[in-house]
Amino acid sequence: MDWNFLIKNKTQLSVSTDTRNLTKGCVFFALHGQTFNGNLFALQALENGAEYVVVDEDIPQTCSMQRSYQGRIIRVDNTLLALQDLARTWRQQWAQLTPVDNTLNHKTVIAITGTNGKTTTKELTAAVLATRYHVLYTQGNLNNQIGVPLTLLRLTGQHDIAIIEMGASHPGDIRELVNIAMPDAGLITNVGRAHLQGFGSFEGVKQTKGELYDYLRQHHGFCFRNLDNTHLQDMAAGLTTIGYHTGTMIEGTHLTGDYNAENIQAAITIGKYFGIEQPTALKAVRDYIPTNNRSQVVSTNDNTLIVDAYNANPTSMQAALKSTLKTYKDQQLMFILGDMLELGQYSVTEHQNIVNMLEENKQNEVLLVGEHFAAIPTRYRTFNNTTQLVQYLKAHKPTRHTILIKGSRGMKLETLIPLL
Repeated sequence: MDWNFLIKNKTQLSVSTDTRNLTKGCVFFALHGQTFNGNLFALQALENGAEYVVVDEDIPQTCSMQRSYQGRIIRVDNTLLALQDLARTWRQQWAQLTPVDNTLNHKTVIAITGTNGKTTTKELTAAVLATRYHVLYTQGNLNNQIGVPLTLLRLTGQHDIAIIEMGASHPGDIRELVNIAMPDAGLITNVGRAHLQGFGSFEGVKQTKGELYDYLRQHHGFCFRNLDNTHLQDMAAGLTTIGYHTGTMIEGTHLTGDYNAENIQAAITIGKYFGIEQPTALKAVRDYIPTNNRSQVVSTNDNTLIVDAYNANPTSMQAALKSTLKTYKDQQLMFILGDMLELGQYSVTEHQNIVNMLEENKQNEVLLVGEHFAAIPTRYRTFNNTTQLVQYLKAHKPTRHTILIKGSRGMKLETLIPLL
């Protein structure tokens, strides 16, 4: 579709997919799914001040819409594809603008994906680059087929760099996202055993994450890459690379877990490429405070909590266990672990591996929650769901412990924090 009528000569655009936070003069996209249908709210969007509404072609118009809002209703075959197309067009127009910082050759999009650490790396990179540039970056985890275009549509002429996080759970997901965002550079943090139900195998994970490298090769882009990761080395063959090493965890940050060392090095390396001196980058990293229950240390009146409950897969779970056992080896440890979801046929094996790791390290205070962990033969106490665990903790509250809380987002382990 030709969006020129909408974006010509503009350096800022307002888009909404929710009438509850709609701004006057915006473009409302009537997205729909299994449990929602934005087409039903198109008239409300117009009445609330939307300049245009984008609706599905086969949705009948009400008489009121036909009579009062002629010319402001855009009918398309698929509203999601239309949103993505507008985002791609907007990104291309933005790229033609002159950078505000004249040290940049051109406006730049950096794509970040990976099995683990992509959100933390995105946040750290944004913190480092923001010491010099106006940076747009993905908010929260808006890293999918809806979130990526919505992020791109927040670009304005004042932004010189965009950092776009990209998530994936099926083959082709990253290919779809890079064709919308059109990155100039990219970073794959790592590849691991996650979303195996959707990817089918570890090779499926590598192939899908590698779709970012494929795009960069085809469009003369480049990547930032951990040179110590042999999987990435093979995947990046023939691609221009700016390398860094894992290194060791730097002191004085608000992050916990030595697995964050490579996330920090990635951010510092990207900063260096864009002219950020290392002392400035290190200060930005040390000033960064994690949120959303990712690698956070929470001190309560009774315990020290290591909260990493936003997501979990076999690779990140093993890394968290290893780091906790090493960093807090002289403290009274407890592990509260929730199911790792979306593992399909690999679920039993991967959950058993976690139990075996705890046994091998002679850990006694372990609480396992979720149907997958509950199905594993183990001496540890298990709970079918978080509600059962809540009741147990109310009656058996630990004190003077360092407690790792980790599980997939669907387990809602963050609800345990007030009890500990």
